[in-house]
Amino acid sequence: MSLTANLSVISALILIGIAGYGLSRVPTGFIPIEDQGYLLVAAQLPDGAALDRTQRVLDQISELAGKTPGVDQVISIAGISALDNSSSLANAGVAYLILKEWSARGAGQDLRSLFVGLNEKMAAIAEARILVVPPPPIQGIGNAAGFAMQVQLRDGNSDFGKLQAIAGAIVANAQTQSALQRVSSSFRSMVPQFDVAVDRIKTQTLHVTTDQIFSTLSSYMGSTYVNQFNKFGRTFQVYTQADSQFRLTPRDLEKLMVRNSQGDMIPLGTVTKITPAVGPSLISLYNLYPSATVIGLPATGYSSGQSMTLMEEIAGKTLPPGTGYEWTAMSYQEKVVGGQIYYAFGLALLLVYLVLAGQYESWYAPISVILAVPLSLLGPMAVLTGLRIENNLYTQIGIILLIALSAKNAILIVEVALELHVRDRKPLLESAVDAARARFRPILMTSFAFILGVVPLVLATGAGASARKSIGITVFSGMIASTCLAVLFVPTFFVVVQRFENWLAARKTTTTAAPTVSQAGP
Repeated sequence: MSLTANLSVISALILIGIAGYGLSRVPTGFIPIEDQGYLLVAAQLPDGAALDRTQRVLDQISELAGKTPGVDQVISIAGISALDNSSSLANAGVAYLILKEWSARGAGQDLRSLFVGLNEKMAAIAEARILVVPPPPIQGIGNAAGFAMQVQLRDGNSDFGKLQAIAGAIVANAQTQSALQRVSSSFRSMVPQFDVAVDRIKTQTLHVTTDQIFSTLSSYMGSTYVNQFNKFGRTFQVYTQADSQFRLTPRDLEKLMVRNSQGDMIPLGTVTKITPAVGPSLISLYNLYPSATVIGLPATGYSSGQSMTLMEEIAGKTLPPGTGYEWTAMSYQEKVVGGQIYYAFGLALLLVYLVLAGQYESWYAPISVILAVPLSLLGPMAVLTGLRIENNLYTQIGIILLIALSAKNAILIVEVALELHVRDRKPLLESAVDAARARFRPILMTSFAFILGVVPLVLATGAGASARKSIGITVFSGMIASTCLAVLFVPTFFVVVQRFENWLAARKTTTTAAPTVSQAGP
């Protein structure tokens, strides 16, 4: 019997090792993409495209999206780049696709099917590069779901052409990978611009300040808030801006007037020289380094952890010396918290062990319970691997929850076995067998009641379905594994651990009761 118990414990330890190794091989993630009831459509036209042209593209996007089953409303805004958080790019626009209620959608109208199908439809619009993406899982952290990488120039220069070339090389290499999709970068360094050079000698001669020149350009070409007034019971704001027909060409800019300190109107062409130039429309710094954003999504069947690892490999092979990359938004959060599940699981086990040690008044009896907990990981390991589900934050919460649920089954057996062995003085093996038989029905009843209770989480649909499924599948499979294995292995754990504790107690008693030999004098 002793050999059988030892072999059973060894088999259980092997299963625990398999569960731990298998779970560590499951693709990792952070927070799954949820169906929040809307999608983002980011449109980017060629450099220098006018706002009217951007609006026409957005009208085409609204028409195509409005005819898509599952889309309820379309709200489009020209001049805003959703991927750059910029509202001053005439060649960019964003459309918000408000989806129908989850109950009103039919087959093939889930979030993933919608944004994949819409991306295929938007490819028909050749005037712009259009990207349909889900919103970020947590509002305010990032602009879209998926990964976000910041490619940086770290050698102290500001060669934005080089930065665009590097970002473009990374995007090109990433687009050849089957594990990635919709990889792109909105950074542009060759946008047509005009360089305004101010002749400061003439400005002093004509009594015009540089500040007046720049203020005039800013007001006429952009807009400037002047005042506000009340009328019809409402407050109206007043802005100044040159009419579009008077700011079409560089020649028009030279005709704009600025008032000098003597009250005379001076044409801007008198004190400025306007020449064509190229440069970035938006300069972004990340950790004080010039940077370009590269975004993308993991392909179907791949996790965010796998996509980030692949992007790191691509960046390592592509980036030249003097450059680097950083993760940002949700990718940064995922990188920071990666691997903490092992510490959380270990600390949770330690907490359970200390509580049980106080309850049993023994440092050894709780080991029988603690050894049964990792056996429950066999269920999530098998299911997550088989269904290719990522090990995300909600999965890890379910794993922590399994500690309490699986420990409960083991406690039911160990508690009765201790009472039979210590109080009733029954043999160790007989106490373990009787405890397993006595607690067999209560374990099955409570476990299957809980398992059936989490079935709605496993079959969840609608808002928050990904999070509920992750927790539900983990707990569902883990409780099945714990229920099937607890009755089988916990009695043997108890026999081996209690035999060791009895041996230590007997050895201590023998040492204490040993006679003391003293030598007397003659």
